[in-house]
Amino acid sequence: MTQAQTEKVNLLGLSVEKLTAFFESLGEKRFRAVQVLKWIHQSGVDDFSQMTNVSKALREKLAEVAEIRAPEVLGQWDSSDGTRKWLIKVDGGSAIETVYIPDGERGTLCVSSQVGCSLDCSFCATGKQGFNRDLTAAEIIAQVWIACKSFGQLEPRGPRKVTNVVMMGMGEPLLNFDNVVDAMNLMMEDNAYGISKRRVTLSTSGVVPALDKLADVTDVSLAISLHAPNDELRNELVPINRKYPIAMLLDSAKRYIERMPDTHRKMTIEYTLMREVNDRPEHAEQLAELLRDVPVKINLIPFNPFELSDYQRVSNNALRRFQQILLDKGFTVTVRTTRGDDIAAACGQLAGTVNDRTRRAERYRNAAQAVRIVG
Repeated sequence: MTQAQTEKVNLLGLSVEKLTAFFESLGEKRFRAVQVLKWIHQSGVDDFSQMTNVSKALREKLAEVAEIRAPEVLGQWDSSDGTRKWLIKVDGGSAIETVYIPDGERGTLCVSSQVGCSLDCSFCATGKQGFNRDLTAAEIIAQVWIACKSFGQLEPRGPRKVTNVVMMGMGEPLLNFDNVVDAMNLMMEDNAYGISKRRVTLSTSGVVPALDKLADVTDVSLAISLHAPNDELRNELVPINRKYPIAMLLDSAKRYIERMPDTHRKMTIEYTLMREVNDRPEHAEQLAELLRDVPVKINLIPFNPFELSDYQRVSNNALRRFQQILLDKGFTVTVRTTRGDDIAAACGQLAGTVNDRTRRAERYRNAAQAVRIVG
């Protein structure tokens, strides 16, 4: 037999539909899919022999043709503010980062979708690492699985620590469309993690064609990584804007929101503030005008410094002035509290270990070295 014929199927990332099809291919009843799904995602079991309500014959068959394989956790770090970060090794030798952020009774898991990122936003550490590949659905949902097991959430009557998931980690989720959708569906599946669709958020920098088809397959919450109020500035900060400018992106996002079954849904606008780059009063005025007829809430994010970046953190005065201008215009505006910066887990700081296929990381390191030599 060839390697392709003998390779085991990893059940960890299979949606209900795909898991059902798998069991039907074995000549088994459809209900077996729900049984195994619960064992994997609600009990954290990765050994078929422990699935006590599955027949011994089927357990033995599953052990021959399938596996439940999560990536290896290389390290775990806990911040003084309760934030937790995992470094997770994926196939091919690269490593991704996943972050848990507690906030009262709310616990948000920031999940990665790619090894590195191909978009290269100028203020994001992930982009400076280059890009290797998309994560599989198993590697995406494994981040939730690992976090829940870490907190004992998958034990009987374990505490529900992960209440929210945001696809805001490493990578652009809409460039890994199918795998991200499968993983998000598992997050919301009642027989898996049972997270509300309002508590699963996909954040995009603006891959408009994929956003246009997103409402066909899901109705999760939407966040737009905007970071600039006009195309000229956004072209510098978020290069994909040159292909899909702001007006096109917002039109697509509005169409997505309009197709949601609940009529009061709003999208979140993410706006990272950098000192004397996009934090001036005129930028706030432009942003207010831009979003005047868009159903939004605005999340202001103070820039978190990292190596290879020349941007600086916004001053508190500029931040509050920017927020007040938007509040006076009638917008709902929150400021994201910086969490986990002592373990490089804050927004924009995730880097992981990327076997870069683009050589972008090498170019950034060489450029930084040249500046140090000249200085």
